[in-house]
Amino acid sequence: MKSCLIVDDSSVVRKVAGRILEDIDFIVGEAEDGQEAFDKCRQEMPDAILLDWQMPIMGGLEFLKLLRGYVGGNVPHVVFCVTENDVGQIALALKAGASDYMMKPFDREILEGKFADLADHRLIEAVAS
Repeated sequence: MKSCLIVDDSSVVRKVAGRILEDIDFIVGEAEDGQEAFDKCRQEMPDAILLDWQMPIMGGLEFLKLLRGYVGGNVPHVVFCVTENDVGQIALALKAGASDYMMKPFDREILEGKFADLADHRLIEAVAS
C-alpha cells in the first residue's frame, strides 16, 4: 500500500484529508509541523506528502528544502497546500521541489485528483514486478 504523510497544524485538515486518502488506499500518517514531519521521514520515508505552507516551529517551505536534501528525500510526491493564489508562493514551492500544489480549502475530488497519478503509478509498478 502507498503511504502519505499529512503535514498541517490544523487537526481538522489532517482528519479530513486523512479520511479521503484512506478511502483511496493510502496508509496515512500525520505531523503538526515541519520538524515533526522531518523526524518521521527520517524514520520511514512516505510515498507522498500533503504539505501545508504556514506552520509553527518549521514551515512547509523549510521542511521541503530539508527533505529534498536528505537521502531518499527526492522520492516522495509532495503536494503543497497554499491558502491564496499567490504565484510567488507557488513558484517558490515548485522550485524547492514540490511535485504539485493545490489551494485550500479543497474537496474530495481535488485531493483525489492530486494523488491519482501516484496511485496509478504504484499500481503499474506492482503489476510490472
